[in-house]
Amino acid sequence: MPTEKPWPIEAYLAERLEGAIARAGFSMPDGARVEVEVPREPEHGDWATPVALTLAKTARRPPREVAGALLRSLEIEPDVVSGVEAAGAGFINFRLAPAWLAANVRRILSDPAAYGNSPVGRGEKVLIEYVSANPTGPLNVVNARAASIGDALIRILNTAGYEASGEFYANDWGLQAELFGASIRTRFAERIGVQAPAIPEEGYAGSYVTEVADAIPESQGREWLAHPEREQRLRFAAWGIDRMLERQKRELTRFGARIDRWFRESELHRGGAVEKARARLAERGLSEERDGALWFRSTAFGDQEDRVIVRANGEPTYFLADAAYHHDKFSRRFDRLIDLLGPDHHGHIQRMQGVIEAMGWPRDRFEVILIQWVRLLRGGEPVKMSKRAGEFITLEDLVDEVGVDAARFFFLMRRAESPLDFDLELAVKRSEDNPVYYVQYAHARIAHILDYARQQGVADPGPDSARSELLHEAETLVLLRGIAGFPSLVAAAARHREPHRIPIYLKELAAKFHSFYHQHRVVGPDVAVTAARLLLTRATGVVLRRGLELLGVSAPESM
Repeated sequence: MPTEKPWPIEAYLAERLEGAIARAGFSMPDGARVEVEVPREPEHGDWATPVALTLAKTARRPPREVAGALLRSLEIEPDVVSGVEAAGAGFINFRLAPAWLAANVRRILSDPAAYGNSPVGRGEKVLIEYVSANPTGPLNVVNARAASIGDALIRILNTAGYEASGEFYANDWGLQAELFGASIRTRFAERIGVQAPAIPEEGYAGSYVTEVADAIPESQGREWLAHPEREQRLRFAAWGIDRMLERQKRELTRFGARIDRWFRESELHRGGAVEKARARLAERGLSEERDGALWFRSTAFGDQEDRVIVRANGEPTYFLADAAYHHDKFSRRFDRLIDLLGPDHHGHIQRMQGVIEAMGWPRDRFEVILIQWVRLLRGGEPVKMSKRAGEFITLEDLVDEVGVDAARFFFLMRRAESPLDFDLELAVKRSEDNPVYYVQYAHARIAHILDYARQQGVADPGPDSARSELLHEAETLVLLRGIAGFPSLVAAAARHREPHRIPIYLKELAAKFHSFYHQHRVVGPDVAVTAARLLLTRATGVVLRRGLELLGVSAPESM
């Protein structure tokens, strides 16, 4: 039996399929590639490819017929793949051989820190802008969800061969900043007992505004109150925004979210980037004056209507600042921009794609992931919140109640584009009903088994102890196949920008390990079997730990 098996397996299968395609007389459509992924249903094999469906379109033949022709032309080693079949509408399913599965255990343990790494991204430089909450208050639970998704995506992309980094864009300019300043001014004036305008109707009423105002030295605040109205707002706003950004940085650091750069909108205005963006659009004939305002000809790029970029009062809109910001990001030599935006930004996508193209950058290098709403539940009932009244659960509150691990794992269990119900009571439950506890407990159980083996004087097994003839039971093979799918899963999560695939996989892998553990004694009387099972157990621990690391969740040794 060969000691070295093809790796990574998906690359091997894709290469063999490419050979079969050529021998069968087919050719892939321009731009298409052979995709091989782990199917969602185990009965569909360990790996599957829809390549026959892709070829059928250009070959003008039924997909099942194309799949049959590929199977007849496929050359594959039996100690790598034990079975291949055409199924469904034309999928080709592969079943990995026990010899390859055992060799995979040896590979995992030869370099645990590298398992799951792949070259899928080919070094593409990616900037992920995420959270980007207004610096006018603490971070809320939707911001927390965005932080979980954005940070996990950075980790996943870097593992898959991309060069990804994270950025926070702070809207510290414009109306919201001034309203925040006006709100702080009112609270400060109340504190020192002087008259000041009431908090604007659209202003900020949370207790944190009072906390910010209370921190202002009285002499400094009185000096600000001596200025004209707008200057007062701006000075109090500058103080408050600095304090809020400091707080947001502390909150995200505690949450484990990677922010490589904090970029302020004011940098764009003061540095002339917004004006340069306006001039760039004008030079290209893509803006026009209408009704006293300046409009970007957004309809020329597929938008439903043109967009105002400078108001009639001469003030640039947020949209023009966004155009300048994305021009700045591309100018920093990023190959791809990914923005994580809130649920109310759907209409923002097309206009941003248009203005990016208008500024001279490829629109297909700009992606948006919309983060949907979070509903907190306690006792099965929604937790009532009102942002206008300043009554809402902050990221800090959530972490205090359930911890970083539970918060991140729960936020990542569903697609970003799907609304999320977050059960606060379930998140702190120490039972298998709690998915993060269930996965972490599997890792802790593995650590306990390995420690027990050492206490019993079991010699540390060498990698060659993972032999297929010793790892043949049904539950064992299910677990072997589970850990074998991890690298492909990470690559797919990176390609599709879907970090939710990782926690779903980890929960399933934990279930497979618990089933294996309950059915088979790891440390037993048979020395060879014990050695093989210990290696499989250790490899499973590696995969659980690697997966949890991608989510920014800890892998405890004991619980």
